[in-house]
Amino acid sequence: MGSKEPAPKKPRAHAGQGTVYWDEQKGCYRGEISLGFTPAGKRRRPKVYGRTKTEVREKLKALAQEAKTGVKSSASYTVADCVDDFLKRGLKGRAQGTVDKCRILANKHIVPELGKAKLKDLTADDVDDWLDSKAGELATRTLRELHAVLRRAIQFAQRRDKVLRNVAELVTTPEGKEGRPSKALTLSQARDVLAAAKGTRLFAYVVLSLMIGVRTEEARALRWEHVHLAPPGDIPPHVEVWRSVREDGDTKTKKSRRTLALPVPVVDALRAHQAAQEDDRKVAGKAWQDNRLVFATTVGTELDAANVRRAFRAIVKESGIGGSWTPRELRHSFVSLMSEKGVPLEAIARLVGHSSTATTETVYRKELRPVITEGAEVMEDLFR
Repeated sequence: MGSKEPAPKKPRAHAGQGTVYWDEQKGCYRGEISLGFTPAGKRRRPKVYGRTKTEVREKLKALAQEAKTGVKSSASYTVADCVDDFLKRGLKGRAQGTVDKCRILANKHIVPELGKAKLKDLTADDVDDWLDSKAGELATRTLRELHAVLRRAIQFAQRRDKVLRNVAELVTTPEGKEGRPSKALTLSQARDVLAAAKGTRLFAYVVLSLMIGVRTEEARALRWEHVHLAPPGDIPPHVEVWRSVREDGDTKTKKSRRTLALPVPVVDALRAHQAAQEDDRKVAGKAWQDNRLVFATTVGTELDAANVRRAFRAIVKESGIGGSWTPRELRHSFVSLMSEKGVPLEAIARLVGHSSTATTETVYRKELRPVITEGAEVMEDLFR
């Protein structure tokens, strides 16, 4: 009587690891793992395949981890998908400028270079190498903003259980190339710019920005009820810088809310500007939108930052001072001119709405000089 062949051994199950065995039909290793039951009561026992037992066990381990954490990392969910979801749903309530900046950074740098990578396979080394490759072409500030967009996009995916961890948080932003430093107009250059701006729609904007040092976001949000050109009694003409074009309408910080005396040239420019705006209202007729904005379009709507920059560049070109200048450098020029005239650092910090002199020193270090006094009368003396 011949001996019977031993029955093939059943694949051995390892607790929490599933089973791994050779699949003759597919010609590779197959793994299965029990992950509980579906809401309908059906057993969840997904299958994975691989060329080696180690590969299959790693896949089973990942499935078990996903089941444990509740994270379902899709093999087809890419970095581009992650960024797209973030741009569509993760920026609700943010200022339009913030949304636009995130979209530009994502579409120009993240999606073209990292977009095809599977999000679950993205590593900290991948992000590190990518940021290092951008360091030679982008300024440090832009590099930090770019890193922040990727980090926030993956964070958004984490909250949606699309990925287990945020590898962008494990990376330090490298130093980029040195950006274009802000400049300040000399007194001679400032006078040339004012002369070139005279007669343009931006004249009062330039005068106000240069002579009281408001931020561009504060100037564009200024309303006539906050401008007092002929206040009663001994109160000098002044402006209440209490708003900005930020999403919540508030200024950058609490210390940024300030009331500033107006030099005579600013009062004169604003009076002329108010009269010109009244002419705009009559011409626009029913198309006029009464937003009470000091600086507005010909139909009363808010000025666009890009349009202000374009108009200011035209003024600079007409002035003949040369170089590339932006409206925010009028504020830098205010700090420089005040400091040159001897205004104390503490007073300058209050005038420009900084929470401390440390901010003033850090941002405007090149514009500061040894100091002694303060006040709007300084600008009156300079530009009378």
